[in-house]
Amino acid sequence: MAKKKRDVEKAYTNKQMIAKLKRFADSLAEDKSFRIQIAGERIHVPKGATVNIEHEREDDNEEIEFQIKWKNV
Repeated sequence: MAKKKRDVEKAYTNKQMIAKLKRFADSLAEDKSFRIQIAGERIHVPKGATVNIEHEREDDNEEIEFQIKWKNV
């Protein structure tokens, strides 16, 4: 069964973001999968997922996105 399309942006406090980033960094360092809950949905990120950083600039606005990508099999 295919998963429903989703495009969500969720703001977190600095404390919450730090905790999530620390857990993710630990999973990368240990070459393990990662689980995270975003806006009420639990997501499993498999080990070996592609990690990149994207920078966007438009007019007076700039944005940095930490991206994690993988294919569902």
